[in-house]
Amino acid sequence: MTTNAPDPRLDDIARSCVALHVRMTARAVTRAYDEAMRPSGLKITQFVLLSALSTGAWRSVTELAERFALERTSLTRNLQLLAAEALIVPVACKGRASVYAVTEKGRAAIEAAIPYWRAAQERIEGGLGKERWSETREGLKALRRVARLAD
Repeated sequence: MTTNAPDPRLDDIARSCVALHVRMTARAVTRAYDEAMRPSGLKITQFVLLSALSTGAWRSVTELAERFALERTSLTRNLQLLAAEALIVPVACKGRASVYAVTEKGRAAIEAAIPYWRAAQERIEGGLGKERWSETREGLKALRRVARLAD
């Protein structure tokens, strides 16, 4: 005879799984930023990539992917979308490494998006409080370090 009693281990997994909670949080935060930034025409991932590329500090797409913990294929897809909108252009470089530069249109898009990003940032950071956000940010950094060690 089979019983349909819930398995308490599964409840514990749902309550305590780090991956589940981090993913749920990441999706919720991304949605909040995307919604706030909708008037700018940029999603938060696009805004962050444009901002990073505008510093000129990246020697390759691989280096950028590693810094932002993105899959290289996902990053490449996002870069292609930005290039299709003429927000970035490929730049000649040594070897096989790919590098992109932000265009004037891209810089204008960043400038137009900053107030929307700032509003989302202030709303979320303000909702947590500066001290709690600082603790959370440090906790997330520690979590990334621990996760990298598990690789």
